[in-house]
Amino acid sequence: MLLQRLFASALLLACAGLALMAWPYQAAYSYEPVGPRAFPLLMLGLMMAGLLYMLLRPTAIVHSDDEPALDQPTLIKISLCVVLLLVFAGLFEPLGFILSSMLIGIPMARLYGGRWDLSVLVVTLMSVGLYLLFDKAMDVPLPLGLLDVLEN
Repeated sequence: MLLQRLFASALLLACAGLALMAWPYQAAYSYEPVGPRAFPLLMLGLMMAGLLYMLLRPTAIVHSDDEPALDQPTLIKISLCVVLLLVFAGLFEPLGFILSSMLIGIPMARLYGGRWDLSVLVVTLMSVGLYLLFDKAMDVPLPLGLLDVLEN
């Protein structure tokens, strides 16, 4: 119970610090009616509400037997997911959305048991489809990176 409360306290302080950093943000341009800071502040507010509940909860959170164990293979999968997401963030601008999504999506699908052929097919179709949805249909510009020569 003490570890749960310490975790909730530390994460609550981190969320409060991030909210203080996000509050004064003003973008030079905005394509949203509420501005660019609404989403992070909303997410941080929801996280803080959940953490306050964890902090003030009178009993410990007990896990049942039907939940997956937090054993070494699960922790390795979680760590690999975090590493893949960090690589995605680093390659997003230079490679572009489609290539970086494919480069990260295929190992992610394989990590969770996808077959090679289906992983490549589904990730490729989703990468291209999501690019077209965001860039063309919703008018949210995404970088093409190395595929910039295809746009004319």
